[in-house]
Amino acid sequence: MWSNFVEKVFISPKLMLGYIGVMIFMAGEGLEQGWLSPYLIEHSLSVEKSALLFSVYGLSASVSAFFSGVLTEIYGVRRVMSTGLIMFCIGTFFFLTFGISSHNFWIMLPSYALRGLSYPLFAYGFLVYITYEAPVNRLSTAGGIFWSCYACGLSVLGVMYSSFALKFVAPIHVLWSALFFVCLGGVIALWVDKEAIQSTKKIETEEKSSLLYLLKGITIIYEVPKLGLCGFVRIVNTLACYGFPVFLPLVMQNLGFTISQWLQMLAFLWISNMIANYFFGLLGDKWGWRNTVMWGGCVGCAITTLLFYYVPTWGGGYILTMAAAGAYGACLAAYTPINAIMPMLAPENKGAAMSVLTLAAGLSTFFGPAIVGLFIKSVGAVGVIWVYAALYIAAAFVMSFVHISKSYAQLNLNKTAKI
Repeated sequence: MWSNFVEKVFISPKLMLGYIGVMIFMAGEGLEQGWLSPYLIEHSLSVEKSALLFSVYGLSASVSAFFSGVLTEIYGVRRVMSTGLIMFCIGTFFFLTFGISSHNFWIMLPSYALRGLSYPLFAYGFLVYITYEAPVNRLSTAGGIFWSCYACGLSVLGVMYSSFALKFVAPIHVLWSALFFVCLGGVIALWVDKEAIQSTKKIETEEKSSLLYLLKGITIIYEVPKLGLCGFVRIVNTLACYGFPVFLPLVMQNLGFTISQWLQMLAFLWISNMIANYFFGLLGDKWGWRNTVMWGGCVGCAITTLLFYYVPTWGGGYILTMAAAGAYGACLAAYTPINAIMPMLAPENKGAAMSVLTLAAGLSTFFGPAIVGLFIKSVGAVGVIWVYAALYIAAAFVMSFVHISKSYAQLNLNKTAKI
């Protein structure tokens, strides 16, 4: 009975521990989300420097995300995930000990960037493993479960823990507690059967056994142009949600909301996303991957991004603003099927295809805050919101050119059956 439950909900026992480990790890990664920027600004950092800090963090995450896919194929999931865990601990130590404690921005910048390098190796390394472990007819669902756990840890458990802990503990001590979460998550995720998780080392040719294979993550975009289109759509996917924490806390405070209420809105956004991820994964397998991403994700996020700003601005109040945040989080989850589309476009180079996906996810963490830094002075908060909405509409247009039929996906499954 238990095994049937595990296979129905988590696809396989091998994936279950990994999902749980990623969720706990990301809780440590994201516990400062939503309050670190205003905290740093209160302690003499400018809005522009805060945006730069998060942009460099995002750029580091982009680089790491790009290499995570092919590194996983070359070295295996355990080694890549372990490296990410160690880098997080080192980056956190220097960021808190020599950066924040002394208010030294030039120490904060590289140490926080090191943290940015760490989490994609851990989380996205496991995501690559999922593309090999999950059957193609449940690939969208498996991706949905991953992003549900990812979002639950990053922006629900971490944020809710912070909103509670900050009432009793100094912010610097809350930041130190991240090490407990990431180490616990790392132990759980890496407890996965060693033989099974090492099976992602797909070294079948000399090309894959050499570091030259790292270039495949770039050249494959030219070989399969639709991967480039999907990459752009994935970048746009989370632009706004990474930009919101840089400037929306101040907007909400000016409208009369407390920082605790803002954190609750952010947590509800991601609770909604976490729940919707699973259902949009199922919907994508039924309704069609492209339609789900284009209409539910791109168009839905354009509308709800505007609502998240205008509902409180027009006096909607706390409850209606929470509802707008939840609607945005749900639409964000409609991008889930893109995790199934991209590896199916390059079935014999799934690691390279996933590198494009994870690079795009990382670039989103860079461009999200960067858009705030570029436009906040010239067009204000409302202008930034409209930039995000316009990009979501552009992504819908781009997605209309991506086609992949279920028969094509099944053909790809047959081709990769030996893997």
